[in-house]
Amino acid sequence: MKKALITGITGQDGSYLAELLLDKGYEVHGIVRRASTFNTGRIDHLYADPHINGVRMFLHYGDISDSTNLIKLLYRIQPEEIYHLAAQTHVRVSFDIPEYTGDVTGLGTIRILEAVREVGLKSKFYQASSSEMFGKVQSVPQTEKTPFYPRSPYGVAKVYAYWMTVNYRESYGMHANNGILFNHESPRRGETFVTRKITRAAARIKAGLENKLYLGNIDAKRDWGYAREYVEAMWLMLQQPEGDDYVVATGETHSVREFLDETFSYLNLDWHDFVERDTRYDRPSEVDLLIGDPAKAREKLGWKTRTDFKGLVRLMVDADVETVEAETGRKIG
Repeated sequence: MKKALITGITGQDGSYLAELLLDKGYEVHGIVRRASTFNTGRIDHLYADPHINGVRMFLHYGDISDSTNLIKLLYRIQPEEIYHLAAQTHVRVSFDIPEYTGDVTGLGTIRILEAVREVGLKSKFYQASSSEMFGKVQSVPQTEKTPFYPRSPYGVAKVYAYWMTVNYRESYGMHANNGILFNHESPRRGETFVTRKITRAAARIKAGLENKLYLGNIDAKRDWGYAREYVEAMWLMLQQPEGDDYVVATGETHSVREFLDETFSYLNLDWHDFVERDTRYDRPSEVDLLIGDPAKAREKLGWKTRTDFKGLVRLMVDADVETVEAETGRKIG
């Protein structure tokens, strides 16, 4: 039975990845931060039947800012595969807390890579890189060879983590991989991220619980895919004979405005009646356009996306409508 360690297991990607690995027969270990409230909502269902998953899933308290703890965990777990997903992942927030973002999102990666080397493991390593590294894009679409031009402290930190992963692969022969994932969403997306913010607000507006949605720049264009499918690419990278870097994307771009159109029209609403601009959500420097070319992932990994833009929006809206119906005890017409 293979052992896998996931940092950020309680997040959107971590929860989907844990499901995937458990389905494949892995013993799954996750690192969680100690908090005064429960923060495992996305993975609680994996404990529902201990005869299926519970005896193969283990959570450990830790933090990627604590290198000593990471070394101890690696000694104890001895994982064959490590998926490093944990980070301060909110781009706008990274402008408010740039030092923390650099420490966790950037240096957190080097702490884990060095811990792997210190313990002497031959673990295959996955680094969650980001399309935000491309920032002010130098070519369209973006590929593995497109130069980086990050436009946020988050993007800069991810570029550092990317190159450290490459450096450890080339210096120490590690099976280290960068998955350059473009925006990927789901019903498990955090409520402060623009896509989930939109679908959640639309469902609540439809139910009469809210009447306004405040957003920043709605003309920004992103390449949006389905997170459940993107974690499959992570796993596929670690099944290859050698480490490498891959763009994971749909190859299509849509604006936040289009996301609003799809969301509100699906609920027979006109978003213009409810959405207002709030400059507090604007970034000091904006990333206007992201669109990835997943040709390498398709050819080398055999990976491709299956959910289109409209399908992604609708599954997110359906989930938020279901949540509101459960809260209110009535159907939304």
